[in-house]
Amino acid sequence: MDLTIRKGIVKMNTVLRAVERTEFRNSALTKLRIEGNIPAVVYGNKLESKPIYINGADFIKTMREVGRNGVFPLDLNGQKVNVILSDYQADAIKNEIIHADLLAVDMKKEIQADVRIALVGEAVGVKDGGVLQQSLHEVSVTATPSNIPQVIEVDISGLEVGETITVADLNAGNFVIDHDSEQTVASILPPKVEEEIDSGEEQEGGVPTQEEGRETEAEE
Repeated sequence: MDLTIRKGIVKMNTVLRAVERTEFRNSALTKLRIEGNIPAVVYGNKLESKPIYINGADFIKTMREVGRNGVFPLDLNGQKVNVILSDYQADAIKNEIIHADLLAVDMKKEIQADVRIALVGEAVGVKDGGVLQQSLHEVSVTATPSNIPQVIEVDISGLEVGETITVADLNAGNFVIDHDSEQTVASILPPKVEEEIDSGEEQEGGVPTQEEGRETEAEE
C-alpha cells in the first residue's frame, strides 16, 4: 500500500481583499450576493471575530489555487492576515457558496482541520470478486498550517480479500491524525455467496393424496 500526501498550498503573492460588514439584515445579505459578493466572518489567532464580505469570483479563484486546506493572505482594513477556509455554506440548487468562515492562523502554531481520504487504484481483492467498503472518508488532523494535507491518497491496488487499511496506515506526514489508530478506513469484504435453500426432503411425484375439492368423474 502506497500513500500520497498532497499538501495544501501556502499562497502569499495573491491577497484577497475583505470589507467589514455593518448591515446584518437578510435584505443586506441578499444584496451583497446579488452583487457577486460572499458574506463571511474572520476570527482566530487573537483576532476579534469580524463580519466581512469578499468578492465571490476572487474567492473561488483563490480556492482553486490554494486548495481546500491552503493558506492565503486576507487584506482586512489594510492589515494582512493569513487565513484558511474553516467552513462554508453552499446553495445546493444554485451551486454557489453563500457564506464562508475564515480562520486566522499563526504559521508556527498547530491547528485542526478535516482532510479527505481518496482511494486510488483497483484492488486485487475486487478483481477476485470481493467488495470494497470505505468506512472513513475524511480524518481530522493536527498540524501547523503549512503541513495540513489537501488530501490523503491511498493506493489500494495490492489490497486482497479480507485485508483492511486502518488509520495507523495513514500516519506518514508531519501531522497527527486525531482518530483511534485501529479505526478502519477501508477493507475488502469476501464475495457474497447465495445459498440454495434445501429442506433435505425429497419430493415424490404422483397423484395428490387429498381429493377434497377436486372435480372427479362419476362412476357409472
